[in-house]
Amino acid sequence: MPFGKCPTCGQGEIFKYPLSNVAHFADMHSNCPVCGVSFEPEPGFYFGAMYITYAFNIVILIAFGLSIYYLVALPEIMYLILIASVAVVTTPFSFRVSRVLWLYWFGGLQRKEEQKP
Repeated sequence: MPFGKCPTCGQGEIFKYPLSNVAHFADMHSNCPVCGVSFEPEPGFYFGAMYITYAFNIVILIAFGLSIYYLVALPEIMYLILIASVAVVTTPFSFRVSRVLWLYWFGGLQRKEEQKP
């Protein structure tokens, strides 16, 4: 199944705008534009996705920080600036990945062909 598509029909987009539109990277459709299934099963459903975002960001920043530390000799402030820049750049991506994973894992939605009659 393509990433960022409706878990039920596999065709509708979950997010309204592409990731390149950084100003609106978090805007989601409330319902699937194709099959109409709700992307927010209950109020506050995506609070748990914050933990996935946090885990992604920690892994990315530690990996980047350690690799840049051992590969390039820079002043400490430059390390902080580079790590902060990577955090800002990767946040929209990790946000979207965590929301999609949370919806797929805990949304209670199944593919139409997998649903039991």
